[in-house]
Amino acid sequence: MTRIGIDAMGGDYAPQAVVSGAILASRLVGPQSRIVLFGDKSRIEEILARENCPADTFDIVHTTEVIEMGDNPAQTFRQKPDSSIAVGFRYLTEGKIDGFASAGSTGAMMVGCMYTVKQIEGIIRPAISSVIPTIDGGEVMLLDVGLNVDCKPEVLYQYAVIGNLYAKGVLGKENPRIALLNIGEEKEKGNLQTKAAYELMDGSRDFNFVGNIEAKHLFSGKIADVVVCDGFAGNTIIKQVEGVYSMAMQQGLENTYFNLLNYETVGGTPVLGINAPVLIGHGCSSAEAIKNMVLQTERTIEARLDAKLRERFS
Repeated sequence: MTRIGIDAMGGDYAPQAVVSGAILASRLVGPQSRIVLFGDKSRIEEILARENCPADTFDIVHTTEVIEMGDNPAQTFRQKPDSSIAVGFRYLTEGKIDGFASAGSTGAMMVGCMYTVKQIEGIIRPAISSVIPTIDGGEVMLLDVGLNVDCKPEVLYQYAVIGNLYAKGVLGKENPRIALLNIGEEKEKGNLQTKAAYELMDGSRDFNFVGNIEAKHLFSGKIADVVVCDGFAGNTIIKQVEGVYSMAMQQGLENTYFNLLNYETVGGTPVLGINAPVLIGHGCSSAEAIKNMVLQTERTIEARLDAKLRERFS
């Protein structure tokens, strides 16, 4: 049985959007999967009744506190031990659920990742990643997208290893093409960080390194399946993608590709390099975004990426 833990109280529109999204996801998850909702049981059951969904569709773990977006993440995680996020992480570390996702406080989720689940031994720094649709109908994985704004070359090399395993296990890429984000394709291009990272990656037997990639080729799908960069560059690209989508919608540009840039289709961002599957959703997640976050969490659990990373870095 795959047990997917979801923070029902996390996000701008919680618990309504989360419970509604969980209902949508419950119709699509595998027969061996079970969604576990963490939050105010009476409010959750009230929404289920309103949407004519039997309460026994889910396991519900009652919690009495909520970590708000404006709370200090580290302090509140300790001060609110019965919050939906804190209890969710407790269940995750105790093995009562197999993965946990929330659209709530990103800071509190990262506190839970680093101080309860903890990073895998041997990994210098965990990363968060995002999957971006490409114009040819595929997708490209970008990491890091905001967790570490400064990265040593050794960290970027590990991101390539992590991205390679994720692309194989979750995205179904048999031999992922790994590229390094740079200002030019030549190996001599870039700053000291990217030049040193290139030297480490070139000829590696850990992954299929295809060299540097410029940002203009990210969305083509012709060069890479995984693009490695520091969190500063990665976050800048993600925010730009969100901006392009927003402008397209404002201009009324109905286009199949632009529609794929909608954050709702992604659902959540996995934290990679820690000892259990954890996904962080967008704070303004709708029911559709929550549905996709649940399904992505299921895929990440089933890929057993954490076990593969422990084996690789042991």
